[in-house]
Amino acid sequence: MSAPAAPRIFISYAHDTAAEHYRQVGTFATFLRARIGLDVRLDQWDDASRIDWSAWAIRNIHAADFVLVIASPNYRRRADGEAPFDEGRGSQFEARIMRDALTRDLERETSRILPVVLPGASVEDIPAFLTPYSTTHFRIPEFTDDGVAGLISAITGRSQNERPVRGIWRGATDSAPGPVLATELPWRDKSADITAGSARIDGISYEHSVVFRTAGPTSGAWAFAEIDLGGSYAHFNAVAGVLDDAEDADFQIGQFCVRLDGEIRHLDHSASGSPRHTELDVTGVRRLRLEIRRPAAGPAARTTRPAALAWGNPTLR
Repeated sequence: MSAPAAPRIFISYAHDTAAEHYRQVGTFATFLRARIGLDVRLDQWDDASRIDWSAWAIRNIHAADFVLVIASPNYRRRADGEAPFDEGRGSQFEARIMRDALTRDLERETSRILPVVLPGASVEDIPAFLTPYSTTHFRIPEFTDDGVAGLISAITGRSQNERPVRGIWRGATDSAPGPVLATELPWRDKSADITAGSARIDGISYEHSVVFRTAGPTSGAWAFAEIDLGGSYAHFNAVAGVLDDAEDADFQIGQFCVRLDGEIRHLDHSASGSPRHTELDVTGVRRLRLEIRRPAAGPAARTTRPAALAWGNPTLR
């Protein structure tokens, strides 16, 4: 599969009397194109031949996935009709096209036309037609990945802050919510040999388990299930052990690891007939990762016999 095309970006700005503003816009556009990988269109790069700049502006504004309007005092004056008709004709013309687009489809164009405030500029420099105080604007404190993170979120549609999974509504009753099985929560990712199902460990059936079972030899690598908690739970408990129907249960050893938000918080092992009970505080934890493996027989071993292991009824409260 080919990678998706980079969003096409048109940069609209005023050719202010200060040469520094012209250079700053060029530096910003170069950063977005060379560092971030956006398909940026800028008039400074299209001056190798005689061009009808009005037609050029219309074509690029309409073709762009996003238009970045660079705030400056002169752009605001010209876009708001406060400048003489013969001053900054280019920015006046581009602003008129964008005003027309906003009038035609306000919702779509509000998401597409993005006011940008570069270092040294102010929200006061954003034209009135872009409603700087009632809609989002994008301050760029520096030309770094972090400095443009908010702008890139608007372009990609991916928030910088992940929305947590909603927990159980605790106001529905006076009592605390009942237990929730990990197999009933959203799984972010898992290994191929991991399934949710029934497991019998030391004579007890656990109907909602995280099971690691292989049909043939295993490499001894960790298998896992990563579960989305969303910071909604406080307590975790489970039973870890070898399945009673394991092909060679008497000789099988399982290793069990719990990672909370990427950090190892529990590491244990279990043999047949010796299940291990695990309890952990998971207050505020967003990601629970349950790992299992049957380790290789020795330091030089590359494979080991089939695995039949499980986290029995992993439960959260």
